[in-house]
Amino acid sequence: MSIIDLFESSIHRNNMAHFSALVNIALVDGELNTNEKDIISRFVKKLDINEEEYKEVIKNPSKYPVIPQNTIDERLERLLDLFKIIFSDHNIDDQESNLILRYAIQLGFKEEDAKSIISKSTKVFSANIDFEAYKKILSIV
Repeated sequence: MSIIDLFESSIHRNNMAHFSALVNIALVDGELNTNEKDIISRFVKKLDINEEEYKEVIKNPSKYPVIPQNTIDERLERLLDLFKIIFSDHNIDDQESNLILRYAIQLGFKEEDAKSIISKSTKVFSANIDFEAYKKILSIV
């Protein structure tokens, strides 16, 4: 296996782990609703998930562990994706709040930083924002 193959395999494993986290958080409050299904289908394309992988993750969304991200931008981008799923119903409940805190810590945030970011994100996330605006709101540039 070449270096390029290893790199691409690593990226895909990372994408599978992230997709699994997205599905897991979408399912925490029961069945996927229409908005969650739409968002999940967009991530299928964005993360290059094939049909077989999709079915596998839907069947067992806890199969792939969260992979810590190296940079603050990567961590924040993953959190932003998770918030898109959570707020697809314009609400965050206690289960979702606890789960996203756990994910944030697994992504590589310190617990206090994760709590602060989640608190700020929860307060502002009712608006549809892009990644750069998200970073600016959190004062992490």
